[in-house]
Amino acid sequence: MMRFTVPRRTGTAARRRRRGRDPMRRLAWAFPAVVMLALTGCTSSSQPSAAQSASSTAQPGKATLNCDDPKYRDPNSKDPLAEQCARIKSVTSKGAQVHYTKKFDLSGLPTYKPEQKVSGTIRQSGNNYLGDSPVAKRWEKAFQKYQPGVKFQDNLISSAVGIPSLYTGTADVAPMGREILWDELQGYQRQFNSQPLEVTVTTGSYDVTGWTNALAVFVNKANPLSKLSFSQIDGIFGAARTGVWDGQKWDPTKARGADKNIRTWGQLGLTGDWADKPIHVYGYTPEYHFGNFVAKEAMQGSSSWNENIKQFANFTRPDGSLAIAGDVFMDELTKDPYGIAYSGIDFLKPSTKALPLSRKGDGPFVSMSLDTVQDRSYPLTRSTYYYLIKGQDGKLDPKVKEFIRFILSREGQQIIMEDGKYLPLTPKVAQKQLAKLN
Repeated sequence: MMRFTVPRRTGTAARRRRRGRDPMRRLAWAFPAVVMLALTGCTSSSQPSAAQSASSTAQPGKATLNCDDPKYRDPNSKDPLAEQCARIKSVTSKGAQVHYTKKFDLSGLPTYKPEQKVSGTIRQSGNNYLGDSPVAKRWEKAFQKYQPGVKFQDNLISSAVGIPSLYTGTADVAPMGREILWDELQGYQRQFNSQPLEVTVTTGSYDVTGWTNALAVFVNKANPLSKLSFSQIDGIFGAARTGVWDGQKWDPTKARGADKNIRTWGQLGLTGDWADKPIHVYGYTPEYHFGNFVAKEAMQGSSSWNENIKQFANFTRPDGSLAIAGDVFMDELTKDPYGIAYSGIDFLKPSTKALPLSRKGDGPFVSMSLDTVQDRSYPLTRSTYYYLIKGQDGKLDPKVKEFIRFILSREGQQIIMEDGKYLPLTPKVAQKQLAKLN
């Protein structure tokens, strides 16, 4: 029997919330979405799993989630916990698998040498995929061989709880499987009058769904289009805008008009029967954050999307399995010669193709592969992060600094390579991140 836990508000804390005296309720007025996610500990796109539930901190008032309960197995159920149970089964099965066995050259990475002996407890809250796989525990145990005085308290249930845990004082570090979102950054800034330190700790996977897999742009194989630049992606997937957010700063210099929209295949240079055919755009619901990454990288950070984009979300199939949004709309793309979509390469279908991409209009155009994702030459390669708090003196907690130094070392990245889902950093990226710690 599979049993998991989700928070339930009970007792004194619940009564305080109802009477409006709880400080978390006051924070929720300012940051409703992100704070309430912190309280519930889950989102539709990143839910607790079996592997990490044992390593997650017990929360007061957590109720038992029995995924064998008939109401969660009912294919007609509209309860979001039914979709959560389906996701748990899917992610748990992947967590222990080694998807990549290639040995990347890590000799350019620095070995870990403690700068100082540290002790105390590091509280981690965030990215569940570190707990869904053996990575979190392997990092911790390996680090403790050098720093036996350090203990860990983990609440690895979802990236959605990472930043709220920092600004509510319940975590020291926030591992994240995605970039910080606007409202999370706003909440942190309001609490600390500063911004968290973002440190890239791994390259995302090539094709393992959930493990921050790289994204590709797909068209039907019948489509003669052979490549795309970021400015073309912006024209296809984006819309007119008066500006974009650069962190917490609104930047009107990146405005563009509707004249830059690309809505027909002829605007991409296709001729003949293709010239006047409309472009049908497929993608994820914005709550899943894949679009946030595409927008940041290829659309200059714009949140203005093509007005006709057809969006998809995960759902539970009649047999109780999880239907992944990307898989579903890629099936539609196989039947639509005028369609285009962004998703993971693992959803490539026989009658679709992934296009080489370039950040610049004149190239180079790079095809997606395990090697081009790992060396980061592929433009839509993704990353995972640790978000850290700097003190008023601008310095990190010494034990946190030592732990991140270990993760960025050859020993820490060796664990990533052996786990075979995320990919190890290049020496260039690792050195750049190490410099941020000083």
